[in-house]
This record gives sequence, structure tokens and C-alpha cells, in this order.
Amino acid sequence: MKSPGELAERLARQWQNPDTREKRLIDPDSWPVKLSIGKPTNRMLAEQTLRVKAHLDRWRSVNVGTVHWQSIAFRTTGEAVDIPLTWELQTPSDWIAAAGTHEIKYEFRRLEKLVEACDPLFHKILIRQQFLIKGKPEEEIIKATRLALLLEPNCAGGRPLRALSMAGIDSKFFERHRTLVSKLLDIRFDQMVSDIGLEAFLGALDENSHWLLLADLDETLLPFAQQRVRANELAQVPLPGKRILIVENETCLYFLPPLQDTLAILGAGLNLAWLEGPDFSKKQLAYWGDIDTWGLSMLAKARCIHPGLTPLLMTNAVFDRYAGRYAVHEPTPASNTIPEGLTEEESTLYLKLLNLKKNRLEQEFLPEALVSRAIKEWQGQEKMLFTGSDNEKRKK
Repeated sequence: MKSPGELAERLARQWQNPDTREKRLIDPDSWPVKLSIGKPTNRMLAEQTLRVKAHLDRWRSVNVGTVHWQSIAFRTTGEAVDIPLTWELQTPSDWIAAAGTHEIKYEFRRLEKLVEACDPLFHKILIRQQFLIKGKPEEEIIKATRLALLLEPNCAGGRPLRALSMAGIDSKFFERHRTLVSKLLDIRFDQMVSDIGLEAFLGALDENSHWLLLADLDETLLPFAQQRVRANELAQVPLPGKRILIVENETCLYFLPPLQDTLAILGAGLNLAWLEGPDFSKKQLAYWGDIDTWGLSMLAKARCIHPGLTPLLMTNAVFDRYAGRYAVHEPTPASNTIPEGLTEEESTLYLKLLNLKKNRLEQEFLPEALVSRAIKEWQGQEKMLFTGSDNEKRKK
């Protein structure tokens, strides 16, 4: 036999389960909820009469939901006894009232208000991930959901997050609610914010600056073969060597051949503001990234800062040659419009990618020999005209 208190504790534990909480608050088909109470045995009725009577009295006093009783004949009594067998709850409000804790009632009332005020796109995360909203004022949570509907890739235009003015937020809003806003944007943009970071996604100045990987391809320019440097320091400190190779992904380090007078900077993503440092105008610059809308957007951003920059292997010919085998779907495009800074051919490629299902060719999947030749051609050690045919192997 289960008492009302025991089943209330079970209902309270179920509230703490995100899957159960989501299903019961969103799916009407999850109702009603029926809980088995159980019934006394003949022996219990004979030997623990007072306990059974107290059990029946407790269930008679329950005024939440519906308690289903059944008249059952017991050998020990010689007559039928009305026994509570099932407790049926019809609505989420019944569930919360039956669970009975002040904390759960408070959380439920908050969720009712938030679900009513926020876009349905965000209902699941608000219901499932309570840690994101715990302790936050309801009006701030609502404002965060409205902000997340307004933000778009690269919308910051190089400004710091505190300078963004949308949805009535103040300059400290991102500081207070960074995790919440990031998770809300992940829902809209298929985890893109978690993948590349909030500042990189919004095209905002990273005031804390993230660490970039420097690789000495000359092997004499730095005291280490590789070292990490803050992005904001790159804009201030002159670098040795004549050439700088900018590589979107750190995982491509092993592709890079030894090169005289050359440093590679890897993993910058959209955080390219450091290229505005005065020393970079004196360098020979090249950029190599994924062939997708994000990679081309990064190329465009870098070229807007340094128009003479050389793109490597980010062409339609390269895409067509290797896409059939290696291209995958890009979940969220950087923008549905061509970014400023692309050439006519690159703009055509950008539009083409927007209309393909498999529209992302990651740089890691290109042949290492091809990458090495392209980089050496840029440096001047080799000459290669890549046309997408076997003529790509022709050297000077």
C-alpha cells in the first residue's frame, strides 16, 4: 500500500527529471497520469486493522485529482471493503498540487509565465534546463528570448557585445546572461554558437580575447615551434618573418610544410580584428579556410582589412573536385546574402553553396600534397595552376 505522502514524493522526483517534466508540460497526450496505490492483504487487514483504517482515512482526505476506489471482499472481514486502488491526475496543475513542495510550486508558476510570454521555439529549453534560469528575474529571461530572436550571424559588426542595443537590453546584459543567450541561439542555429563561440558567431569584438596558435614554419623565428598568443596582443606586437599564413582550423597544423620567413596563425575564426595591427600591412598574407559560407565570410572579413591578402584553395574548382567525396551539410549559413569583400568568382561560389544540400568542404579533407603545393606556390617555391583537373600537378 502506498500512502498519499509516498506517491507525492514520487511525483516530486518525477518533476526533477527533465524528460518527464518536458513530456508532461508540453505533450497533452501524456495525460492523465495514473499511479497505483496498492491494496492490503487479508493478513494485513486482520492483524493491522488500525493501520489499514488510517491508510483509508488518508486517501479519503485527498482532494487533488481523482482517487479511484473499488469494493473488494476480504475473507477476514466477511464483507466488502472500499479500497483506493489508483490516483489519477488530469493536468500539470494536479501534478504540482499533488507533489506538494513549495519549491516545485514556485518553479511551475514561473514556467507558466515564461511559456506564455516566450516564443514556442524556446519552451523546451526553459522547461528542461532549469539551471539556465534559476535565480534570474522573469523579465530578464523573457528579454533574453526576445534578444535571441533578433540576433543574427555577424550582426555585431566588430563592436563589443556591450555595445549591442536590441530588445531593450543594457550594456551588462550579455555579462549577466551569456550562457542563457548562447543556449537560446544554439537552438536557432543548430549548436553553432557552442561550436565557434558567442563573439565569433555574432562577429563581435572579443574583449577578453581568445588564444590563437602560432606555428613557426621557418623553425628559427620563435623560441618555440608552437606557442599560444592572445588575439589582442597580435595587434600590438610586431611579428618576425615576411609572411603570415592564416588558417581557420587548428587541426590543419599538420598540413603545413616548412616555409622560410613564415609564421602560421591558426584558429582565429571570425575574430580577425587583430589583423588591423599596423605590422600586418608589412607582411605577405594568405588565408586558408573551409569552403562553406562561414569560411568565405571569414575570408571576406580578412580581405576587407587587407585587400592584398591571398586566398588559398577556396575556389569553385577545388570544391567541385572534392565535394562529391567529402562535402557535408552546413547546418547554419553565415548569412543569406553575399558578404562584402568577396571577388566575383567567390560571390558566385557563395551563392552556389547556399543552394546546395552538401555545401561544406572542410579543409581537413583536402589532400595534404595539394595543400602543401598551394602554400609553396604562394611563397614562391613552386608554381601551380589548379584547374580541377590532373593539370593541378604541373609544377614550374
